Amino acid sequence: MVASYGVQPAETVRDRVTARLSAWDREVFHRVATRHWPGGDRVLPRLSHAANHGLLWFGAAAGMAVLGRGARSRRAAVRGVASLALASAAINTVGKRSVRRTRPVRDAVPLVRQLKKQPFTTSFPSGHSASAAAFATGVLLESRGWGAAVAPVAAAVALSRVYTGVHYPSDVLVGAALGVGAAFAVRGIVPTRSQLPAPGRPHADAPALPGGADLVVVANRASGSGDTAALVRDALPRAEVLECDPDDVPDALEKAAASGRCRALGVLGGDGTVNRAAAVAARYGLPLAVFPGGTLNHFAYDLGIESVHDTCRALAAGDAVRVDLGRFAPGPDGAPYGYFLNTFSLGVYPELVRLRERWSPRIGGWPAGVLAAWHVLRGEHPLEAEVHGRRRPLWLLFAGNCVYRRMGPTPGRRYDLADGLLDVRVVHAGRLPGLRLLAAALAGPLSRSPVHAAEQLRRVRVSGLAPGTPLAYDGEVVESPPELVVDKDDEALTVYRPRMLP
Repeated sequence: MVASYGVQPAETVRDRVTARLSAWDREVFHRVATRHWPGGDRVLPRLSHAANHGLLWFGAAAGMAVLGRGARSRRAAVRGVASLALASAAINTVGKRSVRRTRPVRDAVPLVRQLKKQPFTTSFPSGHSASAAAFATGVLLESRGWGAAVAPVAAAVALSRVYTGVHYPSDVLVGAALGVGAAFAVRGIVPTRSQLPAPGRPHADAPALPGGADLVVVANRASGSGDTAALVRDALPRAEVLECDPDDVPDALEKAAASGRCRALGVLGGDGTVNRAAAVAARYGLPLAVFPGGTLNHFAYDLGIESVHDTCRALAAGDAVRVDLGRFAPGPDGAPYGYFLNTFSLGVYPELVRLRERWSPRIGGWPAGVLAAWHVLRGEHPLEAEVHGRRRPLWLLFAGNCVYRRMGPTPGRRYDLADGLLDVRVVHAGRLPGLRLLAAALAGPLSRSPVHAAEQLRRVRVSGLAPGTPLAYDGEVVESPPELVVDKDDEALTVYRPRMLP
């Protein structure tokens, strides 16, 4: 006979803890089931049904992407959906099979609350709660505003699973915890904006212009920026805002910079418009204030500016950074240099842009882009060029202003806009150009292969180009000269950017 001396077997302790948790679960379930919630009988069952298969959250993500302004809303929507997908996969492949718990007995749940179609899977954990928590947390990690709007709906969905009698409270709590964990796991794989290194360096002195005093902003009407121009006027009542047609933008920028009436030059439009403003501002030694207002705003977003509010905060505080300018010589129309803030390219991409612009007025932008890509990638005539003294057929020569972090030859995100480097990608000619471009996109940022080569350089010399060869820079397409040099103008431009990003 063995004396226990008051020490209970571990199995007995575990059983008692389990019994207490089970009793708490049933008690809370019974209280929720028997309590009347004003409006709950009408709202919560419908909300629970709407969340089936994540449809409620997919609809919310689509609404955020369409109704939200700027890239932050789109990022929040994508992050929410990615978090939901990971949570759903974890619950359905591991969670539901690990603990085969039966659903609660619904005797105490009024019929008006019960779902018309009862779930047939096991009870633990709650997939609806996991999806709701994952989506809301993912959105919140990227956008506090959207997260605050989504969180109450997610909490209501989680509550509805107990209210309608299909889950115990512990099912909901564990499911929600797993959903939150899924959102943070996605953040570990794809960092949020707040985790990324601050783009743009080094910091530079620029005049503080509260209310936009001594600031002239040139807005491109064709950029779809009318609403944004009104926002700029409201936010900066002391600024002079000039709305111009595309053909008048270069003259307006030149006259504003040369007039002596502004201490800083502002620009509202897409990358092509910002490119023109950057060249003028650098030539006159003026700081540039960028207001993203075009279809594509790669430079502004890489700089960390996603809204009018971001630029206004920088103007009020006089916060700015110096950035590099990529350049190629000779420039278009006989200019000594052509400048690019984002990318320079020869080969299939300039031809694709030119065809898309030609066809889009007749069939629309997206169909024109698809048709142009199909036409270009049939690949009858690769580009013939001599690069650094070696002549070769190429599908694409790409040079990025500073190093892009996404793999492959297409532009991604830059974490440093003053690194003094060109991100040069070359896709060699051969059969199946589409597959070659895809292989290049999947290759590392520094690679050499029969398909793709990538290097970080300060200077590239290209010669032997045929007459009429198209050249693209920041979305603009011009005819290339027979020979040109691509290099960098280090820290040539001062741009307003808030020191602390939201």
